[in-house]
Parts: sequence; structure tokens; C-alpha cells
Amino acid sequence: MSSFPTRCGHVALAGAPNVGKSSLLNALVGEHLAIVSPKPQATRMPVAGLVTRGQAQFVFQDLPGLLEPRYALQASMRKAGLDALAQADIVLYLHPAPSAPAPPLAEAAGLDSAPKAPVLTVYTMADLLSPQQREAWDETELLVSAQSGEGIEPLLERVGPRLPEGPFQFDPEDLGTQPLRFFVGEYLREAAFERLSEEVPYSIAVEVEEFREDEHPVYIRATLLVERDSQKGIVVGRAGATLKAIGAQARVRLETLLGRQVYLDCWVKVLPDWRRRIASLERLGFPPPEDHESADRHR
Repeated sequence: MSSFPTRCGHVALAGAPNVGKSSLLNALVGEHLAIVSPKPQATRMPVAGLVTRGQAQFVFQDLPGLLEPRYALQASMRKAGLDALAQADIVLYLHPAPSAPAPPLAEAAGLDSAPKAPVLTVYTMADLLSPQQREAWDETELLVSAQSGEGIEPLLERVGPRLPEGPFQFDPEDLGTQPLRFFVGEYLREAAFERLSEEVPYSIAVEVEEFREDEHPVYIRATLLVERDSQKGIVVGRAGATLKAIGAQARVRLETLLGRQVYLDCWVKVLPDWRRRIASLERLGFPPPEDHESADRHR
């Protein structure tokens, strides 16, 4: 008999961009933690969400889409995703149900070999299946919908017994593991993805310069960093209207998460070509990509 009556483990949500990883994480946790956008590659760093059910604690991690990188930031995103994948106890390989069957994870993610952890294929977007696809569906396959909640409980029931035995790593009441500053940046970027088009939202990073949680309302000062002066004008908007709208949307998300009123003071600055400069990425907290020696640090 095990000396640990509980189970706790890290569960990676992996797959290509835009397969529903962030939506599924939010549905599992019951809180809007991860950015959700129809635009691909919105998730840049793994986002952790906690679910504690009975004797099992799941540490879900929404990974960046495992794409072939074109520049330093994407290489850093891929490294962060692969590092989390290597440390996972279980990997949930997500693939849209309407385009089933899924290719092998190693093939889809460009890996040399399959992850060491057990891999379970999970088909997302069940609500988009046609009646004919439903009728022919193999009921042994894991099928979920973040929109309707279909399949969430069966997924937890399937994964729970596969978690390693051991004590809980986090307070059962917690929903996430990242500091609140992290979510300031995420919610601001999510609002930018909703309100800005083309390449502009991809060129935005966020630095939180002040976070005074002891004040009422909570005072947060954040700077949105862009790569060019022309982008700064777009983000600010006429008479500051766009920046105000981005800040207002992010503030609502933060107040829901904190359960308190928030004063969000937003600014915009230019950090030239930050997505391609290793020094800028390190300043913003991204891990250096694997091939950072060959990356152009000055272009």
C-alpha cells in the first residue's frame, strides 16, 4: 500500500497552434487564465492552471504551439514548450476533431522522437462535428468541447489515475501558479489581439513596472512595448482611444481574477526589433533559444 494516498502531476497540453489548448485550459480550471484568440501563436510561454479533485491534483500547462520558428522569439517559444513537454508526467496531444485522425505528435511537432511521458490524444472542438461525423465517431477516443464543457469530466477521470502518486504541490484552492504580474501582460496582449489587426499584436510585449497590491484600488503601471514608431501610433490610437480600450478590457479581466478594483495605468514605448534580439528577449523573461549563438543579436 502506498504511503501517499494522493496523486499530483504535470499535464502538458500540446499540439499545433490554434487547436484549442488555451480554451481547454480555461474550461478545465473554470477561470480565464490563458489568452484565447482566433489568431494563432498568441500563447508565448506555458500557462499553468490547477485543478484539484478529491485525491488528485492536476497541474495543467498550456504550451505554445510547437511550430517551426522563423525568428528568435518563436525559437524561444518553441524551447519553452519543449522544456515543459520534457518535464511533463502526462502529455495530452490536442487535435481538432473535425480534422481527425491526428498525425503522430512527433510528426506534427517536428520532434526527433516521441516524448518520454505517456501521450493521450484528445480531440477538441467537438461542438463543430457534423451529425455524420458524430455517428461515426469512435467512442474510445477522448473528445472534448471547451465551449460546451462536453468531455471535461471524462478527461479528468481518464487522466487522474495516471498521475504519479505523491503529495499535492499547491494549495487546493489555488487556480494557477504564475504571479499576478504575469496575467497583467497576458490580459493586455489578449485585448490587443482582439482590437488590432495584421502584425501589430504580435509585435507587442508588456513590462509591468509597478504593482501596488496594498492600495485600493490596486495600482498597476504597465508599458506596452512595440518594435516601431508606426506601431506605437496604431496602439495608442486617435486621442489615445485604442490604448484606453485595450486597458479597459484588461482591467475587467484583472478585477475578476483579483476580486478587487484595479487602476491600470498603460503606456506605450518602442523597443526596436525586440522579437529578433536575444538581449531584449532575456530582458522580457524569455529563455534564450537553442540556436542563440547563431541568432543575429543586432538586426
